[in-house]
Amino acid sequence: MKQLSVFIRKEFFHVFRDRKTLLLLFGMPLAQVLLFGFLLTNEIRNAKVLICDYAKDDASQRIIEKLKASRNFDVVQQKPSNAAIQEAFRKGSISLAIVLPQHLAYDLEHNHSAGVQIIADASDPNKASTLSSYATNTISAYQAEINMPVNGPRIDTEIRMIYNPELKGVYNYVPGVISLVLLLICVLMTSIAIVKEKESGTMEILLVSPLNPFLIIISKAVPYFVLSVVNLSCILLLSCTLLGMPMQGSLLLLYFESSLMILTCLSLGLLISNVTASQQAAMLISLMGMLLPTTLFSGFMFPLENMPMPLQLIANLVPSKWYYIIVKDVMIKGLGIRDVWKETLILAGMTTVLLLISVQTFKTRLAS
Repeated sequence: MKQLSVFIRKEFFHVFRDRKTLLLLFGMPLAQVLLFGFLLTNEIRNAKVLICDYAKDDASQRIIEKLKASRNFDVVQQKPSNAAIQEAFRKGSISLAIVLPQHLAYDLEHNHSAGVQIIADASDPNKASTLSSYATNTISAYQAEINMPVNGPRIDTEIRMIYNPELKGVYNYVPGVISLVLLLICVLMTSIAIVKEKESGTMEILLVSPLNPFLIIISKAVPYFVLSVVNLSCILLLSCTLLGMPMQGSLLLLYFESSLMILTCLSLGLLISNVTASQQAAMLISLMGMLLPTTLFSGFMFPLENMPMPLQLIANLVPSKWYYIIVKDVMIKGLGIRDVWKETLILAGMTTVLLLISVQTFKTRLAS
């Protein structure tokens, strides 16, 4: 029994001396609890809402105050214009719009009935349904305040879902899956490209070849780029024919943006391949290191509005977030390059930076 206790103490000492083990035992669970605690919720907070107030009376002001007081909404604009609503939805700057009609207070007082229109961006059907329900409940709370007598004033809410009136889940599912598949597959394919040469012993042939490091990097990426474009074509064909995904915008623009996303992912995979020493390490970083950020921070599974500001800033570093926005804007909303230029520039910048780092890392290895 004494010998057993000695061995147990020895194992405790080994665990406490190994910082990596301690990090896995304590750091990872705490990080996962905090991370998923913010993300794994059906509640949506701080959703961008535009209010179109035609009434400008006491009733409309009280409804607006209740919306502003709710933590679910962030009232970003108050413009009495249907054109402003359409423009805001087109740019993706709002998720919900509420139209308060003229003579709202008068209709409630004299006609005992009034209508309020709720317009939601249903390209994400789950989010649109949830936000519409929040807005309806907020308006119902105001109605309960003024509806003290029996058969008092009634506010009827008309809900309008734009871009996806049937609330098909495929409108949200397909862009997210395309983003996830391209990132994981492209990064995985290229992450083992250079490290495979190291393990097989053929790196020396590359080192003495007349090609400079940049051309070697390009030669590694070109075959995977072509295969990824073919893979994308198969995904789009299945999505549009079998799943009923619309193609409202330019197919050529979608291919251009997808090619840019593929280049970003290939550059990231090459960087991983340069800095790892084995195929197992490269595959582990590619799969595990990319799967979690892509799933959590792209906006595909969980609304980004739910996240604290530090996590929202981290989400900006995930390429699939920007590509996911582009795919939805082009395929569902039918928008053009003028509307997705910012996301395009971000992906182009990521590609340039990752490719330059990959080349620089490869040069360092050549010198060593």
